[in-house]
Amino acid sequence: MRTGKGVEWAVHTLLNLAWLGDGEPVSTAQLAAGHDLSASYLNKQLQQLVKAGLLESVPGARGGFRLALPLEAVSMLDVVLAIEGDEPLFRCAEIRRCGSIGEQVPESGFSRPCAVNNAMAQAETAWRRALAEQCLADVQATAVAHTPALASYVKRGMGHD
Repeated sequence: MRTGKGVEWAVHTLLNLAWLGDGEPVSTAQLAAGHDLSASYLNKQLQQLVKAGLLESVPGARGGFRLALPLEAVSMLDVVLAIEGDEPLFRCAEIRRCGSIGEQVPESGFSRPCAVNNAMAQAETAWRRALAEQCLADVQATAVAHTPALASYVKRGMGHD
């Protein structure tokens, strides 16, 4: 299954806000600069995270974004759904009915759902289940296990020494 870069950007942003750890709002520009991302594109992702209840938007000159929930309460699926929505990733177009092959099959041959669609739906269900079982705190713990000083690198990279 494939997700867009917006999901990656959103997960890193949520993790970075957690590593900053002070609960103070961080501007879009500062969050984007941390990974050399487009601030305007990242802002779209941030607004979707706010709408999903994963971030809070703080208005004003010293405003920005902060976590709305602890990382333990946010699954990877929550982020995917916030950014990409809950539409199925595969949409069966019933091509089995089309063309010279489809013309050869009697109507009774289409009485059951498309086997390709079934296979894709099963794979997507498993993928979503796996994402739902992983909270962002688990992802954060894995990242820290790989790079123990990661929180300090994020703080320095975001100018929060």
